[in-house]
Amino acid sequence: MNYLLIVSLAVYCSATKVNQCADGNIENLDDNVSLGECTTPPCKLKKNTTVPIKIKFVAEDEYKDLILVVNAKVAGLDLPFVGVDGTTACDKIFEEDEDTKNECKFVKGNTYVFKDAIEILQIYPKVKTVVHWSITDNSTGKHAVCFEVPAAIVN
Repeated sequence: MNYLLIVSLAVYCSATKVNQCADGNIENLDDNVSLGECTTPPCKLKKNTTVPIKIKFVAEDEYKDLILVVNAKVAGLDLPFVGVDGTTACDKIFEEDEDTKNECKFVKGNTYVFKDAIEILQIYPKVKTVVHWSITDNSTGKHAVCFEVPAAIVN
């Protein structure tokens, strides 16, 4: 699957170095994702904190039911981020103005902003990992946004 998705930096602080998913083709991806205060990998995700994430993207399709797929690879297993993985993304997506909530109706070519904060739970193991993050159409499996970021869960 080859698609072009424009993802623009939406600043909490500065851009985060991330990697394309295997089926991704997002231009300037490293400059276009912001995860907390992380600028260079591995991103340090401190237990018992909440890490903001903000992504501005142009819809490559008319998505209908977007969900989050967020997991960390630990000892060869994909472990889901509890309370994030498998949840709806629709209630966290705004129109380009960043104030008007999107009603989970996407027009191909329009710009949207995803804003969320992920809780790094105390139960997560202290480990270096790769976090997989995608916003995926639940009905088609097509990614609206997909990237991976080296990370370390720390105390």
